[in-house]
Amino acid sequence: MRNIPVLEPEWGDILNLTHMRRYIMETHAANLKPLTSRSIADPAPAVPSETLNPFEIVQKQLDDCARFINLDAGTHQLLRTPMFEMAVSIPVTMDDGTTRVFQGYRVQHNMARGPAKGGVRFHPDETIDTVRALATWMTWKCSLLDLPLGGGKGGVICDPRTMSSGELERLSREYIRAIAPIIGPDRDIPAPDVYTNPQVMAWMMDEYSRIVGKNGNGVVTGKPICVGGSKGRIDATARGGMYAIREAARTLEIDLADARVAVQGFGNVGEWTCRFLHEMGAKVVAVSDITGGVYREGGLDPDDLCRHLSEGGRMAEYDGEAVTNEELLGIGVDVLVPAAVENVIDERTARSISARLVVEAANGPTTLEGETLLRERGVDLMPDILANSGGVIASYMEWQQARSGALGRADETRNTIAERLDAAFHGVIATASERQVTYRMAAQIAAVGELIATMRDRGWIPPQ
Repeated sequence: MRNIPVLEPEWGDILNLTHMRRYIMETHAANLKPLTSRSIADPAPAVPSETLNPFEIVQKQLDDCARFINLDAGTHQLLRTPMFEMAVSIPVTMDDGTTRVFQGYRVQHNMARGPAKGGVRFHPDETIDTVRALATWMTWKCSLLDLPLGGGKGGVICDPRTMSSGELERLSREYIRAIAPIIGPDRDIPAPDVYTNPQVMAWMMDEYSRIVGKNGNGVVTGKPICVGGSKGRIDATARGGMYAIREAARTLEIDLADARVAVQGFGNVGEWTCRFLHEMGAKVVAVSDITGGVYREGGLDPDDLCRHLSEGGRMAEYDGEAVTNEELLGIGVDVLVPAAVENVIDERTARSISARLVVEAANGPTTLEGETLLRERGVDLMPDILANSGGVIASYMEWQQARSGALGRADETRNTIAERLDAAFHGVIATASERQVTYRMAAQIAAVGELIATMRDRGWIPPQ
């Protein structure tokens, strides 16, 4: 694994994007594995077990795309490796007076198209490779949607479920203090992700504002509306997924008004996905969360299920048949929506899936081997870099709002999500048909192509 540089004060003159890119590529060249033309053209060697490392998965997806479009080795390597990584140790005073030191990361994969954009995750199982993978996927999303943003991601290894509100606030503020030199409205804009929310973003924005000595509400997105948040942001990721499901269903001639759907994950994205599909007439027959799941042949009412959970009930205790998260994947449905965590559809669970369409509302829910099995079994898959990109579109709108001072409207956010996703979706469908590739490969080709054009225009790579 490559050493992760820790930012020192004297690096200030390197933070200019062009100088930073040149510095990293020159200084850390010895730590990078160069790709030869042979390594791009030849298939990767067989591995004895399934690949579950998310960064290895995202690199393999890029490698497949590079071979298909005959990408040169230098550009391939530039896209395969994050441009900048930062590791920080975060001391936090706990409620009992002791000090705990948390490990945190911020990764900026590529900023050719604009400032890095990506969430911050608070999770006990966070790893640098997960953050690298998510930053890379954010690059592809922004490029695919033609947003003037690059890919970034952050994370802290912690368990927020065991921490008080005061401890979470102190952790949030200390994390922002640690990464403050490399973020900002024109450099890198964090956002909420797993176990972070608008309140955490408000703390982070406030701490950054104290550091820079002025209101810095453009430094993060996903904030509460009263401190510069975007109307329409709360359901944006699920709304984008709903558009992707709707358009994919039309393409595959699935009647959503008569469709059976299962959703794995009932956080913000899963809950709103259930609500939208229910409103469209689909029958949501199975839902799960971290505690388990429930199946009801006649369909579930999302509002009633939310009431049950808000009153302290567990998912498996709801009116219906209790199922595990794994059992949910094998239920006979038309549309399966993994909206929880990475690697849930693998070479074992993929064999039980009978859905006609899988829509990745989570990031990286399907392993390489799992996707191969789905393809062999005739299951269509709508990839995460398209299906769950509604959130970054809403974040882009919030960022624009902070920069211009204009107040955004919820209908503007929703219309922009619909327009951007509609254009990206139909471009992916056309590429998949013309080049006879999967939807994921088609989306990757489009995203990489746009990014290469930007890097070429900026002089980062030689002219074609």
